[in-house]
Amino acid sequence: MQDDLLFNRPLVEKYDRPGPRYTSYPTAPQFHAAFAEDDYRAAAERSNRVASPKPLSVYVHIPFCKSLCYYCACNKIITHNADRAAEYLAFLKQEIQAQGVLFDESRRMTQLHLGGGTPTYLTNAQLGELMASLDEAFHFAPAQAREFSLEVDPRTVTPEQIHELHDLGFNRLSFGVQDFDPDVQEAVNRVQSEEQVVSLVKAARDAGFESVSVDLIYGLPLQTVASFDTTLDKIIALRPDRIAAYSYAHLPDLFKAQRLIRPEDMPPPERKMELLELTIRRLTGAGYVYIGMDHFALPDDELSLARENGTLQRNFQGYSTHADCDMIGLGITSIGKVGDSYSQNVKETARYQHRLEAGRLPVMRGYRLNDDDRLRRDVINALMCHGRIGFANIEARHDIVFRDYFADALAQLGEMQQDGLVAIHEDEIEVLPGGRLMMRNMAMAFDAYLTPNEGRFSRTV
Repeated sequence: MQDDLLFNRPLVEKYDRPGPRYTSYPTAPQFHAAFAEDDYRAAAERSNRVASPKPLSVYVHIPFCKSLCYYCACNKIITHNADRAAEYLAFLKQEIQAQGVLFDESRRMTQLHLGGGTPTYLTNAQLGELMASLDEAFHFAPAQAREFSLEVDPRTVTPEQIHELHDLGFNRLSFGVQDFDPDVQEAVNRVQSEEQVVSLVKAARDAGFESVSVDLIYGLPLQTVASFDTTLDKIIALRPDRIAAYSYAHLPDLFKAQRLIRPEDMPPPERKMELLELTIRRLTGAGYVYIGMDHFALPDDELSLARENGTLQRNFQGYSTHADCDMIGLGITSIGKVGDSYSQNVKETARYQHRLEAGRLPVMRGYRLNDDDRLRRDVINALMCHGRIGFANIEARHDIVFRDYFADALAQLGEMQQDGLVAIHEDEIEVLPGGRLMMRNMAMAFDAYLTPNEGRFSRTV
């Protein structure tokens, strides 16, 4: 796709406003404490009783880091005390056992993602313990049917350890690069050499990983168009299968770590637009396919193929090629999606441990979807994953007349239609090339819970 069709700066600026990322619908602000452990157990039981129980997906949160990246808004624990990670792992294995008995043994785990924090804070021996515990509780699918990934901080592993990670059963890696410019790295307290990343990507390919992804961030302090262009040169030369280019949200009032960034080092808003435009132009010019949101992939990558054939999925782990799964969140703050419900674990390690010691699940809050929620979730997923909403399919699944039920949403999309971002046909809604960066804005039209001033969300572009 031509980048000039994808990026129209006046329209991008017009629609760049706060909005959800729609990794779920309803979104996390709707979760509430009235949804408790017994509700989660009931949801798991219902998920076992459906005619064709879904395969299982597991997200594991490893919150530990050895140093603080100033831009980071994740839930993390900065420590050099390895005993804390060992203690956390012991409780994590308790939660795995407690969760495993809730799901029928016939169901197989096809998807796994380790996020953080820094998952590679754990030693490979500890990761081996974790994998063994997961396999015992959730029964891994055959190797060819798995999508097992983890996030890797290049500063924490060697090429030899990358081979060991593959031997443990991981077949996908995501390297956090952010930016290669040394001044930018110093400004955000994340210094790592290009040589480190290059050697690890080579090791991942030599080890046989099916997909290697690289994460970048644009809008960081001291970034310029010229400096980030150099970073993109180096990333394109590495030729990772997937690239995630995230927009940095500078919210120092909400995230204490970001207060360590000097305000005078922050790029002006117009530079972020220049950096986004540059990123799209360079990556699409290098042959990468724009998948959606922040994600790009090579044409022969599974994500690109899934987008082409209509099987692309979206969940709390981002875009996925696997069939819709029941997703189990493990560890502090983790979010799960089981049956018609969402759940989130407690945020503090002390509360997490206390719950498990008492023989309880560490569920803090959640949400059970109603009929309207399920309908709107289907609509938003179709939009975010496939770029179109077929009325007949939605009408058949939910027994509605689309144009009547969503008259208000269609009216809200009228301005975007006039701007050439979306086409509303007789039988479907189609996202046009110029609107693909604004899919979150389109999804907002179908969100029944949004209030006028949603400052809690990142900007949509």
